[in-house]
Amino acid sequence: QVQLTESGGGSVQAGGSLKLSCKASGYIFNACGMGWYRQAPGEEREFVSNLTDSTSARYTDSVKGRFTISRDIAGNTIYLQMDSLKTEDTAVYVCWARGRTFHQHPTGTQYYRCEDNFYWGQGTQVTVSS
Repeated sequence: QVQLTESGGGSVQAGGSLKLSCKASGYIFNACGMGWYRQAPGEEREFVSNLTDSTSARYTDSVKGRFTISRDIAGNTIYLQMDSLKTEDTAVYVCWARGRTFHQHPTGTQYYRCEDNFYWGQGTQVTVSS
């Protein structure tokens, strides 16, 4: 069973930094990707960033140059380093991981396919004050 546990949220003044962590159990980082969404009160959930391999990261425009996503070597934890925080970054940040299914080619080669099911953490609150 896959479980994602976020940590590292908190309250900080504008211009400050926080580093979020998302530890996965029952799941190892793979090319299907892991990442972060956020949801502010009264707002829709917003994509923040994702990582599909060690060098392929995407960010929403509003956080480019300020946030950095990374993962640990063991492959079961991702991080979101958030610098130069702004009041508009205030939200609940939720970690996600994309599911995959394993298959075997008739030749015997095993491969996996990324699926459209996602695992979600409980979220961690980030509050940025002016």
